[in-house]
Amino acid sequence: MTTSHNTNAATLKRIFLHHLDRIYSGKCILRKHADSLIEQASFKGLKLALQEFAGDVVKQIKRMEEIYTLVNASPSAEQCNPISNMVNDDFCMDDNQDLPVLNDLDLMLYVQILEHINITSYRMLMMLAKQLHYSEVTQILTENLDDSADNDKLFTLIAREYITKDKTA
Repeated sequence: MTTSHNTNAATLKRIFLHHLDRIYSGKCILRKHADSLIEQASFKGLKLALQEFAGDVVKQIKRMEEIYTLVNASPSAEQCNPISNMVNDDFCMDDNQDLPVLNDLDLMLYVQILEHINITSYRMLMMLAKQLHYSEVTQILTENLDDSADNDKLFTLIAREYITKDKTA
C-alpha cells in the first residue's frame, strides 16, 4: 500500500515548524532545569561538562529564535515532547542512591539520550530546510547539530573517564 503525501511548500513549512517547536520547547525546558542537573552531579568533570552543555543549550535556543525570525514564524506553546517529559520526570533520578556514581551515570545517560533526539531532529529539520530552500536556516541547524554531536562525544568521554579512572590515586 502506498501513501501519498502532500509535500507542497506550505505543508513542508508546517512540518518544519512542528518539529522546530518541539525541539525549541525541549531546549527551553532544559535551560530552565540546567542548574538542577549541574547540582545533582558529584563528579567534577561531569559538573563541568553539564555547565558546557547548559551554555550550548542557551546558544541553540538563540539560534532557533533566529530561525523563527528568518522563516517569519513564532514558537508555539506546544509542550508535549520527549525532552520535556524526560526532564520533567527529573531523569527518573532517585535522590536516595547510596553510590553517587549511579546518579552521575544516569545524568550522563539521559543527557546523551536527549542529544540523540536532538541530533535526529536537527537532521530532519535540515532536510526540510533544504526542501524549502532555507539555506541560512540550514547553516544554523548545522551549528546546532554540531553542538549536540560534540556534547554526545563529551559525555561519552566523561563516562569513560569516570568508569575507568584510577581508584588508587
